[in-house]
Amino acid sequence: AADNKFAKFLLSCLKCCFWCLEKFIKFLNRNAYIMIAVYGTNFCTSARNAFFLLMRNIIRVAVLDKVTDFLFFLGKLLIVGSVGILAFFFFTHRIKLVQDTAPSLNYYWVPILTVIVGSYLIAHGFFSVYGMCVDTLFLCFCEDLERNDGSPERPYYMSPELSEILLKGNLEPSKSTDSQG
Repeated sequence: AADNKFAKFLLSCLKCCFWCLEKFIKFLNRNAYIMIAVYGTNFCTSARNAFFLLMRNIIRVAVLDKVTDFLFFLGKLLIVGSVGILAFFFFTHRIKLVQDTAPSLNYYWVPILTVIVGSYLIAHGFFSVYGMCVDTLFLCFCEDLERNDGSPERPYYMSPELSEILLKGNLEPSKSTDSQG
């Protein structure tokens, strides 16, 4: 309650630290649950394995995270924008097919904003499911890279399309088996 500048600074630093901790825990939980589903191990073991697997592939994690975040942002923007434009045309009676069914409103921005917020929440829900799928496929991809080397004895289990996307087509079987024959 006092006007102490040091206390305010300390409080803002603690808020920042707790925000970072919350984001890290959410990230860790998400990947731990994926590893639990894949291997059936307990939470702590799965969290540790997921963390170290992702740390060994930190560059791929950063790139994939930013690319998927951007694509999901574009998808949400496209959905919300198209629904917003459609709602605007609907409530302003500019669609000839439904002119009679649209209510006559003096102030049409409130229903349009309600539709936009609702469409954002629905799009966010759907894209969070796709985000979980991307994270699951990425963890399986990283695990496949660590367990297999692409040779005929230990081939990759990932699809060729996935290897092209994430490895940029540089996937070749190991040369030690080719040089022996």
